[in-house]
Amino acid sequence: MAEMILVVGGAGYIGSHTVLALRERGRRVLVLDDLSEGHRAALLGAPLARADVLDLEQVRSVFQWHRIGAVMHFAARCYVGESVTHPGRYYRANVLGTLNLLECMREAGVKRFVFSSTCATYGEPESMPIVETMPQRPVNPYGETKLVCERMMRDFARAHGLDSVALRYFNAAGADPGGRLGEDHEPETHLIPLVLQAAQGRRPHLTVFGNDYPTRDGTCIRDYIHVTDLAEAHVLALEAMEQGRAGGFQFFNLGNQSGTSVLEVIHAAEKVTGRKVPYVVGARRAGDPPVLVGSSAKIQEQLGWRPRFGSIEEIVGTAWRWHAAHPGGYQDRQTS
Repeated sequence: MAEMILVVGGAGYIGSHTVLALRERGRRVLVLDDLSEGHRAALLGAPLARADVLDLEQVRSVFQWHRIGAVMHFAARCYVGESVTHPGRYYRANVLGTLNLLECMREAGVKRFVFSSTCATYGEPESMPIVETMPQRPVNPYGETKLVCERMMRDFARAHGLDSVALRYFNAAGADPGGRLGEDHEPETHLIPLVLQAAQGRRPHLTVFGNDYPTRDGTCIRDYIHVTDLAEAHVLALEAMEQGRAGGFQFFNLGNQSGTSVLEVIHAAEKVTGRKVPYVVGARRAGDPPVLVGSSAKIQEQLGWRPRFGSIEEIVGTAWRWHAAHPGGYQDRQTS
C-alpha cells in the first residue's frame, strides 16, 4: 500500500486547501488535527486522526499505526498581537508541536517535511522586496517561534538526514475556485474576509488602521497570495524532495511580488461584490510596517512554481463566491 502524507493542521484554512490539492493528484492523505480551530467540514471526507500535536504519545501512535511517507505541518498559533501578550502559548504550540513531529519522524524513519513558515521571521526589513538572503530578525514571538522551528529543521537535517522545506509566505487569501473550501476563523483577523463581512452587513464597518503611512494612498501595503497557489507550492516542495531536487534544509518565500494597499483591497471588493464597504479610519497598530512585499524568484527558479492568481480582483472574487454561499462559514463547530 502506498505511503500516506500526514497533513498536520489539515482541517485549517491553508491545510485543507493543500489536502485538496494532494488528493486531486491522487495522493493518499491522513489529516492530524484536534479540530480546536479547524473544521471537520473542510476535510471533504479525507481521513482524520484526531489528536493534539502537543501530546507526544498521541502523535507517536499515529506514526506507529500508519505508513507515513512525508509530513506537512500547518498547525500553529498565528496571531501576532496574541503572541506578544501570551508568548508562552506560542512557544508551546509552535515550537513544542514541531519538535514532537520531528522526533516522531526521526523515530519512524520519515525523511520529508514541509513546513508552513512566515515572512514574520524577517522582522522589519530595510528594503523591498524581501529576499531569502536578508537577515531574519523577528520583532514578535510569533515570528521568533517560527524561526526557532526553521533552526530545528536545519539541525535535524544535519544530524538525522531529515530533508525539509520551509515556505515563508505573506498574506494568504482567497478560496478554492471551485467553491468547495473557504476561510472561516473565529475570531476573524484577516483583511479580505473582514472586508467582505462589512460588504455583507455582517459587521457595521471595517476599521482601517492608519491612513498616514508613506505609501501611495496612506494605508499599509501587503503582498496577497491566493491560498490555492500556496497549496500548490507545498505539493511542489514535496515532489522536489521525492525526486531528489531538494535535500537538507531548504527555504523559499511565497508571494505575488506585488503589493496591494488596504484601500485598494476595499475598492477591489466593492468592484467584485457591487456593494459599498463601510469603513472608518483608526489609529495605527504598533509594529505595522508600511510595506511588506516578497520576492518569489527563488522558488520560481528552483521549483518552477508560478502563482495562477495574480490580481487582487481574482483573489477577492474567489473569496466572495465562497462567503456569499456560506454567510455563516462552515457552521460545523457544534458537531466537531
